[in-house]
Amino acid sequence: MPYIKQEDRLPIPEMIPESAGDLNYLFTKLIQEYIDERGGLSYAIINEVVGVLECAKLELYRRLAAPYEDEKRELNGDVY
Repeated sequence: MPYIKQEDRLPIPEMIPESAGDLNYLFTKLIQEYIDERGGLSYAIINEVVGVLECAKLELYRRLAAPYEDEKRELNGDVY
């Protein structure tokens, strides 16, 4: 997770996603803007974007999903 300086953090878009489709749309638009700003599509840009998405996914799992799963395992009992 790139913990950027507070002063570099911009506000989130005004559209607040209400569904998975909305969230996907926001990601897609943001990625398209990034690609356009970087001069268009290339292997390097695709690699950057896929890498960022993968790292964001891993951070989401580490910070939110794993603790949630640990809590549910304690509550309901371990399977293994």
